[in-house]
Amino acid sequence: MGDIGELHDVVVVDLSTDLAGAYCAKLFSDSGAVVTRVEPPEGDPQRHQQWSGEPTIAGAPLFRYLRHGQRSVTATAGDPIIEELCRNADLVLTSGTGVAGHPSDMAARFSGTVVLSITPYGTTGPYADVPATEFTVQADSGAIALRGIRELPPFQMGGRIVEWVGGAYCGVAGLAAVRRSRATGFGEFIDLSLFEVANITATNFSDLFNSLGGRPMPDPAVPPRTVEIPSIEPTLDGWVGFNTNTRDQWESFCILIERPDLLEDGAFAMLGARIARADEWNALVREWTTQHTTADIVERAALLRIPVAPVADGRMILELDHPIERGVFIDDPLGEFKMPRRPFTLDGEPAPAPLPAPAPGVNNGDEVPTRSDRPTPSTATPELPLAGITVLDLTAWWAGPSSAAILAALGAEVIHIESTRRIDGMRTAGGAFYAKPQWWEYSAFFLQANTNKYDVTLDLDRPEGRTLALEIATRADIVIENFTPRVVEAFNMGWDVIHAINPKAIMVRMPAFGLSGPWRDRPGFAQTMEQITGLAWMTGHREDQPRIQRGPCDPNGGLHAAFAALVALQRRDRTGEGCLVEAPMFEAALAVAAEPVLEWSAHGLLVEREGNRSPYAAPQNLYACAGTEQWLAISCATDEQWRSLADVIGHGELALDPELATLSGRRKHHDRLDGLIADWASERALEETVELLISRGVPAAPSRDSRRVFEHPQVAARGYAEQVEHSVVGTHPTPGLPFRYASVAGWIRRPAPVLGEHNAEILGGWLGHTDEELAGLEEAGVIGNWPQGL
Repeated sequence: MGDIGELHDVVVVDLSTDLAGAYCAKLFSDSGAVVTRVEPPEGDPQRHQQWSGEPTIAGAPLFRYLRHGQRSVTATAGDPIIEELCRNADLVLTSGTGVAGHPSDMAARFSGTVVLSITPYGTTGPYADVPATEFTVQADSGAIALRGIRELPPFQMGGRIVEWVGGAYCGVAGLAAVRRSRATGFGEFIDLSLFEVANITATNFSDLFNSLGGRPMPDPAVPPRTVEIPSIEPTLDGWVGFNTNTRDQWESFCILIERPDLLEDGAFAMLGARIARADEWNALVREWTTQHTTADIVERAALLRIPVAPVADGRMILELDHPIERGVFIDDPLGEFKMPRRPFTLDGEPAPAPLPAPAPGVNNGDEVPTRSDRPTPSTATPELPLAGITVLDLTAWWAGPSSAAILAALGAEVIHIESTRRIDGMRTAGGAFYAKPQWWEYSAFFLQANTNKYDVTLDLDRPEGRTLALEIATRADIVIENFTPRVVEAFNMGWDVIHAINPKAIMVRMPAFGLSGPWRDRPGFAQTMEQITGLAWMTGHREDQPRIQRGPCDPNGGLHAAFAALVALQRRDRTGEGCLVEAPMFEAALAVAAEPVLEWSAHGLLVEREGNRSPYAAPQNLYACAGTEQWLAISCATDEQWRSLADVIGHGELALDPELATLSGRRKHHDRLDGLIADWASERALEETVELLISRGVPAAPSRDSRRVFEHPQVAARGYAEQVEHSVVGTHPTPGLPFRYASVAGWIRRPAPVLGEHNAEILGGWLGHTDEELAGLEEAGVIGNWPQGL
């Protein structure tokens, strides 16, 4: 299986023009699918794009990383080969209207084909045709305004992370629809919005939290941006990263820095208190960290089970023992640079060995790849793609639950397990609501990442609880967990046990650092992944320190695990046997943080943070408009957009300057251009300025307050935030998924469950245990609907 790839009979055609489409295509080709890249006769522009901004004649490392093992056909709009390729494909990727027309028309023409469109705002709604880049989308979605310290402007998440994670969403959405199409003959039109990807992955559900709090109006004079502390801290020889999501972790951190006195008064126990007294807190932390080396601190913190990591760049990550021992980085087929391997395995088998990226048009004239036969679709709307699939969800926090949640949204019946003795940790992320009688139901993270699920409480440390969990596992198609390996071993619920009781079950394990290697038992959260993979090194202002992105690595890890689960289902359809999926969060993060490693190993270029600038657009930055905290995002990704901007700001002569005629030239003169744009914007009203720029074809957006994004007209037009009625917290707008299926009206069928809500339904009605048995289990504390100790 590992030699040909699990998706070897899936046919994909990629007409897209953005990074998200390219990464989605890579996910498929890395699992063996036949992927044809359709590019213009002169070749895909991505072949020449590098972080330096200087185009290369040879194949750029990023292009080669994304396109290994794919086919290439060159064509222009109207060429018959495009129609033939699409008609014979399982999946077609496009960036909105392109060489094959509008994607919804394509879906209508190509019976049984899944057509997936990736655009900044989606193909419908009042913003569908607004010029945009990832930077302006981040700003408009609320993803920039909440990041940073008050002394400096807010900052973007570096490394085009929204497009990378958008590609992972496309992978799951596309493969699920292909699975259904192969079974029913029913094709699909999928419409993904990068604006929605940015909001759901990078705003920490600020708008939902604001709604839960009764919609207090934010003070426009008070910036919403913050940074986590402790987080990235200076050491004797570099930087080290922490996070303290739990009270236990924070208390262990106080022990680490030799300040047990902080535990007695509790003044800094809450994040809000640390932020309010940031100077004082940072001084006492750094008094200790700067006296120790990074390696020493990491070793000490790991012994205390504090999530910790060295803050790495593209050079350092290649030298760390854990990725070396696990063989995480592999050579490109020509041996010219290092790159991350596929971020999941099935039964420990390696992915197919990568083949070279294709030359432009190398497959012109070859036989067109043809998908397998399809049944004739019925006239009725089909069931959701994963209808009939049962998932035992043993995950907690955000990465694991988000993985199970997308499976639930796509139709699987997902049973989430937690215990009254140890509730899902993400339920505690609603600190502002601790005065509420059932405060654990008020976490926006939990409310979003657990929609459509059942909730059963089982104490897995007790034999009775474990037995009941295994009863569910015997009926499950997928068992998914994200503990550190030692926890599953303590429960005695590893792959050998699951496979013995249910040979058809797929077990998805997503420990932070994998099932082997020197870091296997270390805990890790999104912050940890951002610190260690280079994402933090790409994020923040140059004059400040590296900063974490605060979120995207959780759903990113979940999406890669969900994609791997769908690949495993494809294998099971063929073999009849379940398998073990290993999908470490660390490797999922490395897969989308590839550029620092690619650039260092290929060119010796150390990728650094650039504030709000970009290697792929110039000028690009936030500019202060008239008033307080009125930040204007501008991003010129093309020469034409630059010429329009120069004219709008009253400097049309700059459009004729040969030194500014190219992206690399504008990058060299960015400081001067920033000064001109800042002077022009400083006395202007923000909203009027955005409208002016957009009308002239310049990507622009306000840096929108994340607590009010659901007022955005595009949100209402696309139904992105669905009104969900919850028995405890009431009715609130809740994000579903950042893509639409034409056949699905909405993604949320049930609200996130209250604690233990479905004990009787699942343990009694489904498994058949009597009321008397359930009463005895509740009395013994094995099950329940109220946290113990409260």
